[in-house]
Amino acid sequence: MTDEERKFLLKISRMYYLDELTQAEIAKKVGVSRPIISKGLQKARNEGLVEIIIHDEVEHTINLEQEIANAFSLVDVIVVPTAEMPAEVAKNALSKAAAAYVLKQLKDASITKLGISWGTTLANIVKEWPNEAHEQLKVIPLIGGMGSNRIELHSNQLAYELSKKLGCNCESLYAPAIVETEQFRELLLQTPTVADVLEEAKKIDLAIVGIGNPYVDSTMEEIGYIGAEELKSLKAAGVVGDINSCFVCEDGSIAKNTINERVIGVNVDDLKQVDKVIAVVQGVHKVDSIIATLRGGYVDTLITDEQTAAELVHKIKGLVK
Repeated sequence: MTDEERKFLLKISRMYYLDELTQAEIAKKVGVSRPIISKGLQKARNEGLVEIIIHDEVEHTINLEQEIANAFSLVDVIVVPTAEMPAEVAKNALSKAAAAYVLKQLKDASITKLGISWGTTLANIVKEWPNEAHEQLKVIPLIGGMGSNRIELHSNQLAYELSKKLGCNCESLYAPAIVETEQFRELLLQTPTVADVLEEAKKIDLAIVGIGNPYVDSTMEEIGYIGAEELKSLKAAGVVGDINSCFVCEDGSIAKNTINERVIGVNVDDLKQVDKVIAVVQGVHKVDSIIATLRGGYVDTLITDEQTAAELVHKIKGLVK
């Protein structure tokens, strides 16, 4: 191919693909017949001067969804396309998708009790949640939460804010998420105001939870629920993640001899009895935590962003080898 011919092919390619002119319009502009333009555009593709790439995000995310669902026998996996989105935009996209998914489930009139856990991801979901009346519902916090530190993330506050958007009632669990001793926990669990709400929480039809990594970007550490000594204890116990502030090991089992014995909330064994448990998670640093939780069978639906899903699938394939 001569330089002159290459220049001609590039010129008509720019006019066709970038300026979106028709072949007839290009032919008129450069003074040749339309068949010459058609053959030139084809040659430009054959010679590699033009490369057509179809960015099919839907197909990519569907493949990720299927691989994750098959690996852990999940009922549903939703991967939100977030590639190349700024962090804040991606977070909001995930929250809106999660809210839309839950609202779709709520069209089932048999769902009358909705449970919600706590954390930054769930707080953002509630923030992005549209107003849509579901007066038959009652929203129930799945874990305690008291104090003035980051109250907007507490389960009680999220249950209250969500109930306002749903136009329904809610309960409050008047107890800390984590107490200082097992003995104090037992005393609180015998208090009617605490025991009654936890008993009702065991009868929810649908739960929305997050999955956390206690060692990286941990909201629990930020709030002060766990400190250096607790983190050492968690590592010693083989903890890789938590769900509803219940810490789990790599194989999905509940960690022993940790602060699990001081948590006031619905435990994961009770979560397993809930008809639908939806985990909403964002962040590649949580992949090991997600895998452990899914291995434990504590959730049946996962909603996550594209980057986290891609890393999750990569890790799954590495585990299979």
